Amino acid sequence: MEKTFIRVRSAKDITIFASLIILGSVLVALPTGAGINIAGFFMIFAGIILALMLKTGYKDMETNERYQKKEHYFQQAAKPEISSALESRPGSIDLTQANKGNAVKLDIFYNMEAGKAYVQLFEYIPYRYEPCSKVYEHEISKVEKLIK
Repeated sequence: MEKTFIRVRSAKDITIFASLIILGSVLVALPTGAGINIAGFFMIFAGIILALMLKTGYKDMETNERYQKKEHYFQQAAKPEISSALESRPGSIDLTQANKGNAVKLDIFYNMEAGKAYVQLFEYIPYRYEPCSKVYEHEISKVEKLIK
């Protein structure tokens, strides 16, 4: 199964940069001192920069469903155990070993409303992560432990 996810703006992203732009505009419009107006201009500028750069959501190219992403990093020694657990029992992956190395990366794309999640394992090859498993689809209940 080949899944393609692209980065998109989430509702949280839009709320953040819109709030900065609106609050900055209010500060500029107020008849106060120059310092407040300058702070307003900086807030507007920061909001515009965030509008251009901030994309924390993900979208499935086939179905146009929105997903969130969670990543866990593991040592190379954990790869066989994780690989065998991905297909049928992803909830059994031991997260106490997570973030103790970065040779293996586990990506979880999940959508709570749709109740599904996609998991894939990557291995670090110098300068990039290469897939070392196929993409597995699971119900949210099976991967709930991994996304908390």
